Amino acid sequence: MEITLKKNTASLVILTMSIGMGILFIPSFASPTDLYLANAQQNKTLIQSDDVEEKNKALVLEALDTLFNQRDYAAAERYWSPDYIQHSTIVPPGRDGLFSLVKSSQPTLKYEPGIIVADGDFVIVQGRFSGIGQPQNMIAADIFHIKDGILLEHWDVIQNEATQEQSKSGLPMFGDKFPNNSG
Repeated sequence: MEITLKKNTASLVILTMSIGMGILFIPSFASPTDLYLANAQQNKTLIQSDDVEEKNKALVLEALDTLFNQRDYAAAERYWSPDYIQHSTIVPPGRDGLFSLVKSSQPTLKYEPGIIVADGDFVIVQGRFSGIGQPQNMIAADIFHIKDGILLEHWDVIQNEATQEQSKSGLPMFGDKFPNNSG
């Protein structure tokens, strides 16, 4: 078996494996600099991401839990840059604007993370905000830019969570089941 790794500048990695008479192409959108090949004949992982992206995902999850669920504002300061840039239509500018919004929200506010992906210094996490005092929960795709282990910049896409009756696909927007209660 022959294994080759081809990289291009669009962060697309093509792993080619010659297996007998055929060739198997495995595209990956991981960063080429974050990949390495292990010895496939020793049953080790063929491609493994650098742990920078895993650390960035863990940082975002810890930050969101600390701020939204624990409401520990002093601890949350270590995750958000004092120069935090906010690209949101519902969150006031800066770290202080974000913290003020959370402080003024319902005490029942809860954040649940869902799907999370990372690409270098960027992390996207899908999450559910419940207990917000509205008829429906909110589902958000939050995009964070991380620099030197701190959240520097943020964008979001937010919408109300569809009920089972509202879902055209019949599938939930978050997780594998519809929520029992909203708001």
